Amino acid sequence: MKTVPGRTTPRAPDFRGRLFQLLEHDHLPHSPGMRLVRVIVAIIVIDVLAMILISVPEIDARFGHVLTLVDGAALLIYTLEYLARLWSVVADAPRRGISPTRLQLEYIFSSLGIIDLLAFVPSWIAMVFADRATMVLCGMLPFLKLVRYSPAMRSLLAALQSERRALFGCLVILTGAVLLFASLLYAIEHDVQPDKFGNIPAAMWWAIVTLGTVGYGDVVPATALGRLVSVFAIVGGLVMIALPVAIIARAFADEVHRRDFVVTWSMLARVPLFSHLGAVEIADIMRLLRAQTIEADEILVRRGEQATSMYFITAGEVEIELPTQRVRLAEGAFFGEIALLRRSNRSGTVTATRKTRLLVLDAQDFHALIARVPALAAHIEQTAEARLADTPDAQKGDIAAEEIAQAMQSNVDESNL
Repeated sequence: MKTVPGRTTPRAPDFRGRLFQLLEHDHLPHSPGMRLVRVIVAIIVIDVLAMILISVPEIDARFGHVLTLVDGAALLIYTLEYLARLWSVVADAPRRGISPTRLQLEYIFSSLGIIDLLAFVPSWIAMVFADRATMVLCGMLPFLKLVRYSPAMRSLLAALQSERRALFGCLVILTGAVLLFASLLYAIEHDVQPDKFGNIPAAMWWAIVTLGTVGYGDVVPATALGRLVSVFAIVGGLVMIALPVAIIARAFADEVHRRDFVVTWSMLARVPLFSHLGAVEIADIMRLLRAQTIEADEILVRRGEQATSMYFITAGEVEIELPTQRVRLAEGAFFGEIALLRRSNRSGTVTATRKTRLLVLDAQDFHALIARVPALAAHIEQTAEARLADTPDAQKGDIAAEEIAQAMQSNVDESNL
């Protein structure tokens, strides 16, 4: 291969770089990284289940040594994974422009790094020096590693982080309510029930149970005034519970919406037809998208049909059967862009290889939008001329060369790992 003067040929990643990509970034469907994630998640589930079974004396007596070996093997894998992450993170130093030592320290003291460390260090210590109960307790810690592999758990943690001030305010209000109602019951009931309301700390137990609407019934007021105060405490407790739940639920929904928004935005921005649009124009197009789900082996479109929409794959995979080849497109890919530019026929038959979620942009809605926005129409018209000129077969089908190229490149990248 010839080298163009003045242009440096990119170096192929070494083993450390490939390992870093595998552990940190290669999590697309059916990629080696995703397969590794599934293996680790399965190991975590098996390990936690083994610790649960060890806590049952009858099972521990018969299979305790086997379950201990399972836990030991899982701990060894957690240890090797932690060391691999610590060693391979150095490969990201050139891109970020910081020293390898600093990168390693950032990983060690990051929240995910601490979780990775807690997954095996306490369990190793408990297995060697502590009793069975402590080993079981430490054996529950690997469950926290699912935060790294679960988008839902990461979204929940992000929601808690974003609303930490509001949640801290709820905690302050709850503490004040506990002190207020405990003081009232102490003043009212301390002579009547000195064993239960003889001091404020003892009355605080009643206040916490009542405000939490648990109602154990072990401590109840005996006077009419004390019961009246309890009514207000119960009603206040319902508010105390509803307030943080509502805050967390809304923050979680906003976080999930924000993540989906970013994913959708990035998919739209990669389409050559939209690559030079501004934020306002892309946001207008996003509002036109509608969701569609197809099951495995279901045919989405057939070759020769009239193309009236383009598709974005948000989850799953489809196979496009073209006259000369078959290509597969996975999460993040798009196809059918030419359908937005002119009436054309489908280039190939598109079939879902597994359950797939899509976002659909109809040509009718798209043209109605550009008719309302003259500036957008002018840009689309200019871009469309260039796109159709670069795609000689556009009149014959709705799939541009870039869509086939991205699928082929994705397959090549996966096979090289």
